[in-house]
Amino acid sequence: MPSRRLSPGVTRETTGYGKGCDCENTSVRRMSPDVPLLNDYKQDFFLKRLPQTILGGPRLRLGYWAPPYIYVNQIILFLMPWVLGGIGTLLYQLNVLKDYYTAALSGGLMLVAALVIQFTSVKAKTKSVTVERILTTDILAEEDEHEFTSCAGAETIKFLIPGKKYVANTVFHSVLAGLLCGLGTWYLLPSRITLLYGCAGGTAPLFIFGWITLCIGEYSLIVNTPIETATFQTQDTYEITPLMRPLYIFFFVSVDLAHRLIKDTPALQHTNQILHILFVFLPFLWALGTLPPPDALFLWAVEQVLEFGLGGSSMSTHLRLLVMFIISAGTAVASYFIPSTVGVVLFMTGLGFLLSLNLSDVSFVFKHSMSRNRAGREAQTSCRASARRFPWQEFLQHVTVLALALLEASLLHHFVGFSQTSKSSSQAIVGCILVMLLIALWILREIQSIYILGIFRNPFYPKDVRSVTVFLGKQAKLLKVGVVRRILLTLVSPFALIAFLSLDDSLQRLHSVSVSIGFTRAFRMVICLLQVWQNTENAVLETAIVSAVHLLISSTDFWWNRNLNTGMRLLLVGIIRDRLIQFISKLQFAMTVLLASWMEKKQHRTTTAALCTLNVIFFPFVLVIIAFSTLLSSPLLPLFTLPVFLVGFPRPTQSWPGAVGTAACVCADTVYYEQMVPRLTAILQAAMAAGSFGLLLPGSHYLGRFQDRLIWIMILECGYTYCCINVKGLELQETSCHTAEARRVDELFESAFEQECPKVCSLNEHFGNVLTPCTVLPVKLYSDARIVLSGIIDSHENLKSFKGDLIKVLVFILVQYCSERPSKQENVHKTESKGETSPVVLPPLNTSPRPNSPEDTDSIKSQTFDDWSDDIFDDEPTVKKGKNWLKDFPGTTLPIPGSVDSQRVADIPTGTISEHNLYKAVLLGYPAIDRGREQSTAYIPLSEFSSPHSHLVSLPEEWRPTCMPSSKMKEMSSLFPEDWYQFVLSQLECFHSEAVASAALEEIAKDKVLKDFYVHTVMTCYFGLLGIDDVAPTAGHILRVYSGVLPWSTALDWLTVKPELFQLALKAFRYTVKLMVDKASLGPIEDFKELKDFLEEYENDWYIGLVSDEKWKEAVLQEKPCLFSLGYDPNMGVYTGRVLTLQEVLIQVGKLNAEAVRGQWANLSWELLYATNDDEERYSIQAHPLLLRNLTVQAAEPPLGYPIYSSEPLSVRWCWSPL
Repeated sequence: MPSRRLSPGVTRETTGYGKGCDCENTSVRRMSPDVPLLNDYKQDFFLKRLPQTILGGPRLRLGYWAPPYIYVNQIILFLMPWVLGGIGTLLYQLNVLKDYYTAALSGGLMLVAALVIQFTSVKAKTKSVTVERILTTDILAEEDEHEFTSCAGAETIKFLIPGKKYVANTVFHSVLAGLLCGLGTWYLLPSRITLLYGCAGGTAPLFIFGWITLCIGEYSLIVNTPIETATFQTQDTYEITPLMRPLYIFFFVSVDLAHRLIKDTPALQHTNQILHILFVFLPFLWALGTLPPPDALFLWAVEQVLEFGLGGSSMSTHLRLLVMFIISAGTAVASYFIPSTVGVVLFMTGLGFLLSLNLSDVSFVFKHSMSRNRAGREAQTSCRASARRFPWQEFLQHVTVLALALLEASLLHHFVGFSQTSKSSSQAIVGCILVMLLIALWILREIQSIYILGIFRNPFYPKDVRSVTVFLGKQAKLLKVGVVRRILLTLVSPFALIAFLSLDDSLQRLHSVSVSIGFTRAFRMVICLLQVWQNTENAVLETAIVSAVHLLISSTDFWWNRNLNTGMRLLLVGIIRDRLIQFISKLQFAMTVLLASWMEKKQHRTTTAALCTLNVIFFPFVLVIIAFSTLLSSPLLPLFTLPVFLVGFPRPTQSWPGAVGTAACVCADTVYYEQMVPRLTAILQAAMAAGSFGLLLPGSHYLGRFQDRLIWIMILECGYTYCCINVKGLELQETSCHTAEARRVDELFESAFEQECPKVCSLNEHFGNVLTPCTVLPVKLYSDARIVLSGIIDSHENLKSFKGDLIKVLVFILVQYCSERPSKQENVHKTESKGETSPVVLPPLNTSPRPNSPEDTDSIKSQTFDDWSDDIFDDEPTVKKGKNWLKDFPGTTLPIPGSVDSQRVADIPTGTISEHNLYKAVLLGYPAIDRGREQSTAYIPLSEFSSPHSHLVSLPEEWRPTCMPSSKMKEMSSLFPEDWYQFVLSQLECFHSEAVASAALEEIAKDKVLKDFYVHTVMTCYFGLLGIDDVAPTAGHILRVYSGVLPWSTALDWLTVKPELFQLALKAFRYTVKLMVDKASLGPIEDFKELKDFLEEYENDWYIGLVSDEKWKEAVLQEKPCLFSLGYDPNMGVYTGRVLTLQEVLIQVGKLNAEAVRGQWANLSWELLYATNDDEERYSIQAHPLLLRNLTVQAAEPPLGYPIYSSEPLSVRWCWSPL
């Protein structure tokens, strides 16, 4: 029987996860209790994947019929390690072999078996297999179905043993499997288990279930690796996942080996006993996703040791984390070998300070110093560039602080004697000072936020912050308080902490590992003179607690005073502080999920009552889960965001494997966040230094709201006078779920910040929400206003005056452009002293006719294209480049208001075409010229300027048109505003000498040849934009031309081959549109000066174009003060305008519950990477007013989340000096 093969599982996608729901009319249906957590196909897929995960790889539930040998072969492969280990165990129990020989025998047999299995898989891959596709109506089921030819066929082997991607892993995993089986046999020897517990009662169950655990680990290593519930990477490129389960088995075995080597150690024996029992529960911990994969475990362990053991901080990137860990560990080791106590203090103080600086700043200082030694012009240029950016003020402040810290530590340690801590000792006095500093810092920090402790409204905070000016005036007093807090935190507190530690008697007992580690951490925290509060404020708290406990419990027999030195006490208090904060946050998050599922009607499901009842009944068990999650510093995972809590696997603070800011779902709105972030970063410096953001910790999350935008701020790293943050911008095109949560955010901020007469010390009405308002930030960014222009664009009076305004704007634009051309400015001084005139080419208005070619006569006739039909425009139309520059607009039955219907000339019978019909057939009423009617164009005589200065504002020669008939040009030249032309010339400032400026401009204005040039060029551009018929344009015509889609004419042909002039003409047209809107809004223009002021403002302060233009994005990034765009809304049938104004906007910022964010992200990772539940309307992505579930999913790192902007790690720096 022929066979066909398909991959054994569903491959995880790497893009497109988490797209939000976007159907408002289905929101009620989706939020009903009947919405399944997984759709039918995903449910069946999940039920097939879960047993495979529990058993370590065997696929015993396929969902379709398979030959019995498929199941038999998997069972044999699964039990094979037990059989091979059983041989050695039997020989040991019969006293034939020693225990270590038993382990060697079992390991050797397993090594041979693993190599045979792997090379069998490799050989099966090289065989060709006939594939036959079987037609089926169920496409989804077809993805998992396989058909097999024989028990040992190539297709069967490839199904059972997929094999390794790399040859090295084939050998390495086989050797590892042999070692695992040998040590596992040694670990599970029945006599060893009996000896460990002192009885034989539990030997049998531990032996049986222990070997099941070992078989699961072996199967996942050498046969088939299952998809793990604890998935950290989206793609397992280097095949790390197969090592996960053997890694934990090796850990359990290593404890047993240590117990064998180090006997008579009660603690080690008890640990070994507990681990033997936990060993049989490893499959359930793997299935629940509690144990992390190797890569996440490594990063988490390094981060925990760096933060608590070495006094560091979580880092913004994994590379920085590893570098900082290595250097910090080297510092602790080096301090162990320093013989002098003074040397230890100075070494720890200096290195602790340097390691607490931003690594990027340190590398910059190094590069700056190295650049001075380079020779040549390149080095000089580099030095000059570096000098402009080098933060000399910060550098000098750092040097000053370091010098004072070293001086203080050495003097106190050398001259002040050590004494046991007592109420009258020097260290006790410093401890009391630290307690007072702690209270002062806490009070000064809390009054900077809108709420005290997140509950009571701060009476000192400005009551109404709707006005930027009013808010800044009222905030001035708080900023003064922030300066006091900054001085206490960055100058007073660090030196008080240095004094406390320098006077400690533990430093007399050198060459102690505990002293080296404890004091490395202690001094690291002290010298990190944090204004970001990660270390200094925590150090004050921990040191005050240690000092208070030591004073309250003065007995030397108490274990706190007897067994622990000051460094280890600080380490213990630091861990307790961190875990206590996590426990409170996790408990609040769990209560929010539980209460919201019961109280929020839209969150009700058919299982809600049962889940809430179970949580109440088993609340102690829920507390145990929360406590265990807190102990591991892992996220509390609410399954599908329901009140079903699991312990997520420990992972780094960032929650994601890659570096932040490397990916985002970029769209047209991304540019607004790009413009905002630099200014936001500058404002954050003052806010964080003042304490408005509360206690800053790595992993803290903040949400900012302003107008229709949302920003997500995450703190990645903290150090001395800096912190690294990541800023994400969420989508502006709001879906129904996005809108619901954004509305709730607005309500929350309004109740906190926009109350006119709030009660003194009133309570936070939204205390149960995961978002707690903090402060308001004035940031200069773009305010987005969308206006309806129907009634202005399609007004007959406005359209009638549009023509004259267009000619005036064209004159202004061309004159200004020609007067500012670099080639002209270079010759200004020459022309002021010389009176030369130059011959020019002039197409005069009254010239004799000459014969026209057929192309000339036919080219005057306007033609009708499908590109120029009255249909509905998008809000942001585009223009094609090159020959096909007209945009295709298919016909539609809904024309733009004010436009004229068109038809093809070819569709009208030739004999019935009259002049009136031709006029009617051409789009927008542009007349066609009869084929037999001859029109003359002028020959080109040579003329000279009458003024020697005229060439300063003359048009380029290639811009002098010859395409228009002389009769039409003579007729339309009367529209040229000569008085406006004279006024524009008189206002030019192209002369350096004021003495000759007035006379020269007067001569230029009287130059008839120059004026005729402008008449021809301006009117030709006018014809190209509006057509040669002197009729008022329609609103549809204005929108089309504004969008860059022009009707065909000979003038347009001439214009399009001159891209620079075409862009100037298009800019003039857009300026005229904006002028028409301003005249309708602000009133008519009184004189030429006012018109000139309008146009100069457009030129200097505005970008007028299309949102889809690249220049629009450039204007936003260059922070053009104002931007304008014209569009059409086909849904409402109205013309629209979009105005962006750069101004001070108040961003309302609130602090998110960090554990709520981590928990929802952990569920998102599990749901998408394991359950592959990427349904855009799944339950776990719906709007949740308390958890802000949809916004949290958006803010996740791609591919799981979809922020439209994500910044690279940004360094927010500030100086300790308030000046």
